[in-house]
Amino acid sequence: MIRYAVIGTSPITKAFIAGAEATGKMHLQAIYSRYLQKAKDFSLPYGQDLHLYDDLEAMAKDPTIDAVYIASPNAYHAPQGKLFLTQGKHVLAEKACASNKKELEELLALAKEKNVVFMEAMKTLSMPGYVKMKELLGRLGPIRKYIGNYCQYSSRYDRHKAGERVNTFQRDFSNGSLLDIGIYPLYPALDLFGPPQFIKAQGTLLKEGGVDGSGSLLLQYEGLEVVITHSKISDSHMPSEIQGELGTLLIDRIGSPKVLTLYPRGGEREEYPVETCDADMVYEALEFVATIESARSFSSLYSDTLMLRVHSVLDEARRQMGLIYPADTR
Repeated sequence: MIRYAVIGTSPITKAFIAGAEATGKMHLQAIYSRYLQKAKDFSLPYGQDLHLYDDLEAMAKDPTIDAVYIASPNAYHAPQGKLFLTQGKHVLAEKACASNKKELEELLALAKEKNVVFMEAMKTLSMPGYVKMKELLGRLGPIRKYIGNYCQYSSRYDRHKAGERVNTFQRDFSNGSLLDIGIYPLYPALDLFGPPQFIKAQGTLLKEGGVDGSGSLLLQYEGLEVVITHSKISDSHMPSEIQGELGTLLIDRIGSPKVLTLYPRGGEREEYPVETCDADMVYEALEFVATIESARSFSSLYSDTLMLRVHSVLDEARRQMGLIYPADTR
């Protein structure tokens, strides 16, 4: 049984705990919040024997903790990850797991040195819908276009517009649409097609906070174009799709695919609903566990090569947009 701690008390942490507990191989051991009372309140549904912390270094040294799930603002992922890796803990860090490629390289090197696991929590790649999507790609013939779409109006954007300083729209926290939303359609592109020959990025930078509210990416490959659209300031109800010479595959939600629709050229529409656990972070939790049990530092699904490839594109896209985080200058 892997005893794990969580950093952060947001809804995504609750979703991860549900997924982790569903594995039957992970046990919640500790909770960290900057405010101890908040950690106490958050812990109530999970029993009385949890270790509660408002001191991160003390939690990292807790000998009863084997691993940590980090769901703090993006800018903290790398520093907190380093702290726990240094103490020999396995680390699963929410996407984006680092502010830039340099930070990621340091995390990967430390994981290798300490012989522990480091993994970016990108649930899509381990979900049954994504596995099925990869199975269906052979039906499409030569792939010519991938359109990855993830536009979701942030629940905190109205507060931001009203003048409130919310974490999700601040450069200090290394966030914005690209790293928070655009990373979802980007990961499949680089997993399926490898590094692009050419990158073109643009985005809408918000006056307050300085991060990107929305944007788009064009990745050019030999014989293939990838178009990614992302937004935290508007909604889209369009699916993502992969177009081939023999057919087109529609993906209902690229971040958590559950219904795939195949349109063979000259054939009848085929729909593939994919049975998915309600606690859908269970799949990445299982992959995290499997990697720990394998004594490897990196997952075969979420490889160090793939993580570096993704963050290289993120860095270049931000450079083209003129979006510089404080973490970039450290």
